[in-house]
Amino acid sequence: MNKDLPHILVVDDDARLRELLRQYLSENGFMVVTAADAAEARARLAMLAFDLIVLDRMLPGESGLDLAGGLRRNSRVPILMLTAMGELEDRIAGFERGVDDYLAKPFEPRELVLRIHAILRRAPPAPMVPSEIRMGDVVFFPAREELVRGDQPIRLTDIEAALLKALIERPGEILSREELSLRTGAAGGGRAVDVQVTRLRRKIEPDPRLPRYLQTVRGRGYILRPD
Repeated sequence: MNKDLPHILVVDDDARLRELLRQYLSENGFMVVTAADAAEARARLAMLAFDLIVLDRMLPGESGLDLAGGLRRNSRVPILMLTAMGELEDRIAGFERGVDDYLAKPFEPRELVLRIHAILRRAPPAPMVPSEIRMGDVVFFPAREELVRGDQPIRLTDIEAALLKALIERPGEILSREELSLRTGAAGGGRAVDVQVTRLRRKIEPDPRLPRYLQTVRGRGYILRPD
């Protein structure tokens, strides 16, 4: 699998169309992952970084519009929306939720590929993960998953290291407890993430009761603000 290829998430409840898009986009130079609804899409997004989302407007349960609006609160990933609704008001509703482009069904697959390439050309480059992260006198090396204070190593559990890496890989973004639970494998969901955050703060914060680096955003999740 070539990790340098653009990584696309296709979200559509139509299993036949979803598979056709997966095959066609794969044959045209993309890595493709699919999801059947918003919940599955969120799980995929919590585990992997994508360059673009191809999103159906009419999904069962949470709609594509609602999913797009939710994602825009803490993510810049481009969204191309597929819709059977071609009216101006429908397109405006999508753009207001942060959608980057629209393609009405039925569509020519070649046009979809051209629109994806156009969006990717406009998108800012993904931020590079730095080789080291400084938090006061503590330094974290993501590639080695090592935390040190001066020349003294600080032991990290696998989940603590995964938590730090997840926050570093999404710089400046708020990650929800649910996302962090999925990305770190913390059994027990959001409550378990809270416990891991508390333990990690004891290792990186000058005063864990008044965290400077690993901050809570009330009602939304956590964000890392290194030096």
